Amino acid sequence: MGRRNKLERFKQNEENPNVVQPGKPLYDTIKGKWREEFFKNDRDIVLELACGRGEYTVGLAQAYPDRNFVGVDIKGDRIWKGSQFATQNGLQNVGFLRTFIQNIEQYFAPGEVNEIWVVHPDPRPKDSDERRRLTNARFLTMYKNLLTTDGWLHFKTDNAGLFEYTLEVLKDWKIKDFEFTRDLYKEEKLLAQHHDIKTRYELKFVAEGHKIHYLKFRFDRGEG
Repeated sequence: MGRRNKLERFKQNEENPNVVQPGKPLYDTIKGKWREEFFKNDRDIVLELACGRGEYTVGLAQAYPDRNFVGVDIKGDRIWKGSQFATQNGLQNVGFLRTFIQNIEQYFAPGEVNEIWVVHPDPRPKDSDERRRLTNARFLTMYKNLLTTDGWLHFKTDNAGLFEYTLEVLKDWKIKDFEFTRDLYKEEKLLAQHHDIKTRYELKFVAEGHKIHYLKFRFDRGEG
């Protein structure tokens, strides 16, 4: 992408009210107030973390118009794509937050989120990068803090190594309603929950013959 195009996208992000980013009024005050100040309703909030172009953010928003969706990514030129799609298609239940995932607790209060999707994140295969994997224990701790007591966490990847790593990490966590598959396209029940939404990377991975791995669960907080 040329520098001129990127700068134009950044400018449009600054003007588009569905993007929350540094320099905008809500950026420093939105924590705990997404329903009240951004969406202006009391509906459930669903996050897509490291959302890239926001395919799941806008796709799920179309499938569930009675819920609120926020795509989170640090790359402004990527979230521009989802932001523009939402605007052009009149999706009032979509927002985008520009920040690093490790800072997510600065922008959402404990229990403010009902559901989280982590879709095709960077696998970070080097051992030295383990703490940056989005299914590492430190990130799971953040997700647990942000989610409601009955909130769902979804994880989808083409990377077998990252998927097996995640399964190992989860052995140390109390979770419930756990389902997983190493070949999503062969599991009709689980596949249907994705509403035929495919990211740009997924289309590429499938074309190359990679299997898509998927899991979902809720944290078991030992309540009741």
